[in-house]
Amino acid sequence: MWPFFTLNRPLVWLALAALAAASVLPILGLRLAALAVVIIGMLDGWRQIRLEHQRRRLSEHALELSQDGVIITNTANRIVAVNPAFTQITGYTLEEIRGHDPSVLSSGRHDKAFYDLYWKTLKSTGRWEGEVWNQRKYGDQYPEWLRVQAFQDHKGRVSHYVGLFTDISRHKAREQDLSRIGFEDPLTGLPNRRRLHDLLASRLQHLRAGEGLDLALIDIDAFKAINDNLGVENGDRLLSRFGQRLAAQVAGGIVGRLGGDEFMVIRTTTFDDHEKWVSSLRQHLSEPFEIDESSLRLGLTIGSCRAPEDGTDPNVLFQRLESALYSAKRHGSNHDRRFRPSLEVETDRHLTILNELRQALAHGSQLEIHYQTQHRLDDGKMVGMEALLRWHHPEHGLILPSEFIPLAERYGLMPALGGWVIDQAVAQLATWRGLGLEVVPIWVNLSALQLIQGDLESHLISTLAQYRVPAQLLGLELTESVLIDERAGDISSRLEALRQEGLQIAIDDFGTGYSSMAYLKRLPIDKLKLDREFIRALPHDHADAAITSAVLAMAQGLHMDVIAEGVETAEQRDFLLARGCRHVQGYLYARPQPADEVESRLREAVESAQT
Repeated sequence: MWPFFTLNRPLVWLALAALAAASVLPILGLRLAALAVVIIGMLDGWRQIRLEHQRRRLSEHALELSQDGVIITNTANRIVAVNPAFTQITGYTLEEIRGHDPSVLSSGRHDKAFYDLYWKTLKSTGRWEGEVWNQRKYGDQYPEWLRVQAFQDHKGRVSHYVGLFTDISRHKAREQDLSRIGFEDPLTGLPNRRRLHDLLASRLQHLRAGEGLDLALIDIDAFKAINDNLGVENGDRLLSRFGQRLAAQVAGGIVGRLGGDEFMVIRTTTFDDHEKWVSSLRQHLSEPFEIDESSLRLGLTIGSCRAPEDGTDPNVLFQRLESALYSAKRHGSNHDRRFRPSLEVETDRHLTILNELRQALAHGSQLEIHYQTQHRLDDGKMVGMEALLRWHHPEHGLILPSEFIPLAERYGLMPALGGWVIDQAVAQLATWRGLGLEVVPIWVNLSALQLIQGDLESHLISTLAQYRVPAQLLGLELTESVLIDERAGDISSRLEALRQEGLQIAIDDFGTGYSSMAYLKRLPIDKLKLDREFIRALPHDHADAAITSAVLAMAQGLHMDVIAEGVETAEQRDFLLARGCRHVQGYLYARPQPADEVESRLREAVESAQT
């Protein structure tokens, strides 16, 4: 860093020569000139000494300010000097440590072979660098990154060793935190998906003769609703306690959290009691949880499989667990389902349908929107229509939405499919308006994935603006399952923003999901669509009649409109009319029709109005 200090300088040598010559010079003037040269040389030498002294002081100050510890030892490996950072890191002052071997700092973690290699490298290369664990004055151990250099004198012999070290405790702690994040669920402390994959692979590898693995994937039903009612903090507490109870139930097994409200259990066993084991898990986890002075019983959906019968590859077993869980969910909440080969065949068929659906969406020729009109009860006037997607497959004919919509939701195709429906519906509105027809609002269904992925709000607004269609002519239908899907986040503000733009909001299939009065109060909702399940047996089924009457009375109190779905008979119509229902939708009035047939009806309405 600094220039090498030396007095071997021309002015110094010239001064020495002048000093020697001054005594033999015959003339006084020459002697005086020699004396001047001597003075100049001495001043130059003094200036060099002062500069060297200043550099030494600067170096000392730099060492004092350094956050890295510095230790200097002699050839006998005895400490001769340290800097303040050394004291701050180790706790030892220079007075306490001077003359001691640096081994007094040793933590005992490194064996003799480590130190033998250390000295061998230092003596052969003159330097060593690496991680060392040492011990502070008060006993706690810490990791440091140490760099040691041998210092040689003017004869080339080693006279000192200079060590520079950095306390990397915080760096190590961050590494451990990152490792935990990579392999551990931060909320529950349980293994995450990545770690579970590794643990499953290890268990499979070490299975002995007669042993098997029972695996279960557990999903907490309606956790979003629980989270909203209890609050996020209590929801997290519930997940943590759920994980603790599950871990206690399968002592010696493996319990992990895949994310959200999904937990995975792995058990090594020699018993063939898989179904009984799953039943015991359900029974144990169905005991009430005490959260915030509330007793809460959970509904659970469980998918399970067994190794090696259902596979020996971790990826395959994960896939089959998810297939079993998905199959259980299709049968409703609080079900369990064990994997069976037919599920895999079903999955293969589903993937084929999904791939063909992607192609149909790309070309658009096989997909079509049908419209089922909605009517006012008192005079039968058309007041709206619902857009319903239809898929005309070139080989399989009409594929029902109940078959391909769940697949589109499961495999993430719903945002693109739902976006296509919105584009078609708005374009159709623009076409009818351009023909001078009296159009009514079109209602489109939204899925949870449309709210989670993509840019639904901007897509809606930009599509309406592109076709110059008023926002009041587009309605959005959301099922209760969408409203309670925790992945969609706080949906209230998003719906309010859409409503401010002029779009109408309705809850579809009302009464079949988690019908929370809190949602009805808080969310910006214009209409409830009463599910056909409650209409089918009217007016003879007393339970359905009571539920329908209660929903109509509640909606009236909340100043909400109700559309009754699935009205097929005059008796149903009359019952609803007598209970104050204003709007209906069903086969009694119209079946879902292609756009050209609906257009004909709109034309007839215009012509009849003119006559």
